[in-house]
Amino acid sequence: MSVITRLHVALSIRLAELREDGERGDSPVPTAVIIFGLVAVAMAVTAAALASANDWMKNIPTHQDPK
Repeated sequence: MSVITRLHVALSIRLAELREDGERGDSPVPTAVIIFGLVAVAMAVTAAALASANDWMKNIPTHQDPK
């Protein structure tokens, strides 16, 4: 039996096994969308915290030498 025939048989058997098992889990697309959403929320929270911290730092009075 040639190598190509063995490879064809092995591939055919594997594809038949995959077709039999209907439950293969969730698609990666919803997971990627959820991760993208979480990253977007984290970036928004970080930007809001940075803006708040910068405003707070600007409101600190500067030091003036007493005369």
